Amino acid sequence: MRKAVFLDRDGTLIQNHHYGCDPESIQLLDGVAEGLGRLRRAGYLLIVVTNQSGIARGYFDEGQLAVMHRRMGEILHDQGAGVAAFYHCPHHPEGVVPRYSVECHCRKPQPGMIMRACSEFGIDPSSSWLIGDILDDIEAGKRAGCRGILLDLGTEGKPEIPDREPEYVAKSFLEAVDYLLNHAESADG
Repeated sequence: MRKAVFLDRDGTLIQNHHYGCDPESIQLLDGVAEGLGRLRRAGYLLIVVTNQSGIARGYFDEGQLAVMHRRMGEILHDQGAGVAAFYHCPHHPEGVVPRYSVECHCRKPQPGMIMRACSEFGIDPSSSWLIGDILDDIEAGKRAGCRGILLDLGTEGKPEIPDREPEYVAKSFLEAVDYLLNHAESADG
């Protein structure tokens, strides 16, 4: 079985633009390319798992999102930090596009995107991690059986339930990578 690092997109890898889908607006956050390169060299598959309710809300469509993810993949690849796959959840129960205006199993904090990636790539979640900037990310990872690292952007309070408790809280992406690589053996063992 393979090991992976599941990564939230907005606020974790790239600058968060409210319902952003413009490939020209992609701004990698500090340390992301270096950190992803280190994770790849350590043998982790890198997989982005992102809620994109802008699709259900009618702000953009899946074709536009695919263009953005293709461009983001090119940027990361050019910096030696390519990802294996992008998974997205287009759903939101308050959306205006009927096909996407549903409760689903893929919208974080549900673990559907992570479980699908584990199945498709032969990933062992118990040897895998999730890095995200909100507690819904951490909960999705834990529900899937992964360990979680929260990037502390000052936007999240203290978790109220154990499923939302990160293993570690990092102040930067590189700090998250350092922690993960220094503590990976206890996940792999």
